[in-house]
Amino acid sequence: MENRCLKEESVEVGGITTEYLVSGDGPPLVLLHSDGDSAASWRWVIPALARSHRVYAPSYPGFGGSDKPQSDYSPQFFVEFLTGFLDALDIDRPSLVGNSLGGVVAMQFALASPGRVSTLALVDSAGLGREIHPALVFLTTPGIGDAAIAWSKTPIGAAQRAFSRAALLFARYDRVPSDWLREQYRLAQTPGFLDATLASLRAVVDARGQRCVLLDELPKLDMPTLVMWGANDLVVPAQQARNAAALLPRGRLTVIPDCGHMPEVELPDRFVAELDRFLAESSV
Repeated sequence: MENRCLKEESVEVGGITTEYLVSGDGPPLVLLHSDGDSAASWRWVIPALARSHRVYAPSYPGFGGSDKPQSDYSPQFFVEFLTGFLDALDIDRPSLVGNSLGGVVAMQFALASPGRVSTLALVDSAGLGREIHPALVFLTTPGIGDAAIAWSKTPIGAAQRAFSRAALLFARYDRVPSDWLREQYRLAQTPGFLDATLASLRAVVDARGQRCVLLDELPKLDMPTLVMWGANDLVVPAQQARNAAALLPRGRLTVIPDCGHMPEVELPDRFVAELDRFLAESSV
């Protein structure tokens, strides 16, 4: 994992000290992470993307090294946070890339402020269908999720959580970076992190599956939009990607074979190649 010229910075966003990673020069590119993760999940691709872009990867409030306020942690809260983050750093019309929960945030921001987004990339995004892995539905059950995070805050529980997430998020275990596992272990024992993760999950998932489904809104997104998906995603099925791409006025679909929910970590070279090609062709 190359980290040359990758800086860790912080900025105040609505009174919240926000950690973010930044690297490179060129048109702005903002990377939005999934639930249960942080800006560090993009470290495998930032150096390559920074060859042609100024790349920003924030950790949401409640996640990573950012402040952990009392909040509902809903997608709308993260949209408001993203607005403040872009304003604070004077980022104009970035390309937005969102993985999982980050995809919902990116879509809602683009729908609310289309003039502020140049291109959009939805990577194994939530918000494109009801179906989601039953384990995530189970965690939203009152008492169950709370007991799970209490256990996951212990050293043994944190290790178990890291390996369980790897089994859920990756198509092949031999592609799980040891640095990713260590970061998952560290995050689980960071005060407030798992509470924010569970609150965020409950804001988008309930007993029926995903609560926030934006398929009917997709025809309103007229910016170039890439839908990138791992063919073996266990969290949200690849059929949701196909359904979404068909509704986007300027949509492009890329399904990566033998890949799970986080192609930016599992197959970073393929992820960068697909995203770079999309961004280059969209700028013509």
